[in-house]
Amino acid sequence: MVTHEKPSSEMVLAVGCSIQQQKIIIPNKYGNKLVGILHEAGTKEIVVLCHGLRASKEDNIMTQLAAALENAGISSFRFDFTGNGESEGSFEFGNYWREVDDIHSVAQHFHEANRRVMAIIGHSKGANVVLLYASKYHDIKTVANLSGRYDLKAGLKDRLGKNFMKKIRKEGFIELKTKSGSVDYCITEESLKDRLSIDMHEACLQIDKECRFFTVHGDADTIIPVGDALEFAKILPNHKLHIVEGADHVYTEHLAELASIVANFMKETFAKGQV
Repeated sequence: MVTHEKPSSEMVLAVGCSIQQQKIIIPNKYGNKLVGILHEAGTKEIVVLCHGLRASKEDNIMTQLAAALENAGISSFRFDFTGNGESEGSFEFGNYWREVDDIHSVAQHFHEANRRVMAIIGHSKGANVVLLYASKYHDIKTVANLSGRYDLKAGLKDRLGKNFMKKIRKEGFIELKTKSGSVDYCITEESLKDRLSIDMHEACLQIDKECRFFTVHGDADTIIPVGDALEFAKILPNHKLHIVEGADHVYTEHLAELASIVANFMKETFAKGQV
């Protein structure tokens, strides 16, 4: 049985936002304040939007999705994970399960406000986090995986360099630098082990079969190949797959298409009462 701490929260109008958009501050289980924007469309049900690595609630994908859902008459909440954007805490390369707990804190907040999180949508790392959430908690029945990675051991050489394991064992961390040469962020051995310890295949097997999954992936994604989407399609029984032709990892030229695809799926799910 999972026990929950009752969170307190703070709500203020976001600067420059209309009355339909409110900045909400929600404490997580570790005492950090999570900052998000509620897009109020009048529905009791809410869709929670989860950003990827080194992104935030202000990421173009998050804001476009929120706008599309709002236009479809569906309320949504986009927020910053711990250590990202305006939220408190330290950024970590790993932190997958702590971000799962962040989502749970958000869901608990809205539950106590007599609202319900009907779906969670995640992009890139955020997609892995929402999948892991569904494997641990079974209270949200619709999950959208936007360009998530099936094998978390893959892609590390491209990001960290060929001999990253040898280097991180020797020095305890790796510095990731920007194109200008300044340090962007550090990856500790502990946070790398956190990522490497996660088996997405095993996590998928723990997800309720009635949980509806929607995977969207661009076939021109060079960060996470479209083949990962096909692997999710193989293992998740209640699954719908949509491949966006020509789209890269962040849907640079396909943002409007992505937002429309996701909003339409959520609208159909909402209309069928599958929330």
